[in-house]
Amino acid sequence: MKRLLVIGIVLFTLFVSRVYAADSDINRTIEDLKNKISELQNTENSLAKQISLINSQIQLTTLRITSIQSAIAKLSTEIVQLADEIERLEDLLNRRSELVLHRIPESYKRKVISQFGAVFLSQNFSDFLSRIKYVEVVQKQDAQLLFQLKATQNNFSERKNLREDKRLEQESLQKELEIQSRELERQKREKQTLLEQTRNDESVYQRLLAGALAEKQAIERALVDAVRVGPVKKGDPIALVGNTGYPGCSTGAHLHFEVRKNNSWVDPGSYLSSKSVYDEQTNSDATFGSGSWDWPLEGPIRITQRFGKTLYPWLYAYSGGIHTGFDMTSNTSSVIRAPADGTLYSSSQPCGGSSIIKIKYIDHGDSTLSFYLHVQ
Repeated sequence: MKRLLVIGIVLFTLFVSRVYAADSDINRTIEDLKNKISELQNTENSLAKQISLINSQIQLTTLRITSIQSAIAKLSTEIVQLADEIERLEDLLNRRSELVLHRIPESYKRKVISQFGAVFLSQNFSDFLSRIKYVEVVQKQDAQLLFQLKATQNNFSERKNLREDKRLEQESLQKELEIQSRELERQKREKQTLLEQTRNDESVYQRLLAGALAEKQAIERALVDAVRVGPVKKGDPIALVGNTGYPGCSTGAHLHFEVRKNNSWVDPGSYLSSKSVYDEQTNSDATFGSGSWDWPLEGPIRITQRFGKTLYPWLYAYSGGIHTGFDMTSNTSSVIRAPADGTLYSSSQPCGGSSIIKIKYIDHGDSTLSFYLHVQ
């Protein structure tokens, strides 16, 4: 039995050492990929560079998933071992508790017998000393048994707490695994979208980049030379959804709506009221909005591209890879309405060669502006 236990310990030690060695290799590869991604981000922008960057990000996320799965598997093994150990300790604790409960009354009976009484129960003096020594030995054994019982209780409690800690750690890792798995799917869709939109052609890629940058520059020029239309109230019609800027700066009729605060892009959802819309990024209904502004379009709204990190981060190099507003359409109305009171401005700007993009924006005061692009 002891030999089997030794063999088991040796095998488990080899297993753990191999797991740690594999984890160490994964961690080194993760660091190498991080360095590669950092280097790629500092090189000249090209389609080949972008594909290599996305591939490296996919590899990095895949390794992170592998590392998390390995940690979860290791914790599962440890939790099972702890469960077996807890079961063994519980059985030992029960047996020692029963033994203590049985022996304490007997020891108490022996203890109350005085040495004077023991004299009368003894056949001679030697027998008397033997009885006294026996009582002392029994009392020491009882004390040792109580100590063992207490140690078993402590060990039992510690192992249960350790198992619970590992369960919580496993749950946390499982949530992180879900996050990383979703990120991996997003990265794969991003690569597929990049290849589809550019047709794996460098010239198309550069043209798309130029169009996105030209749109941003058109907004900057509009802030300088736009014509003041006048005050508007919440709900007033200000324009119609259009496709101006096509083909250089637009791919179809939609409203690009963005908000700037202190000349910085902010999530429009923090200003718009809560509304259920269809989100093409997840192909499902979703609720957007946590503010008090009305939505600029009425009826059922379809968000074709949300604010922040989308499937086109490569397209928005000028903004750190984030889409700066909401792209939206409505199935029932093309009328754009002011979401809040302010002063309306209008501008037409060149955007992507011979294309002209029409822009409206509202100054709401307090350094807050809302923009409406591609309007008719």
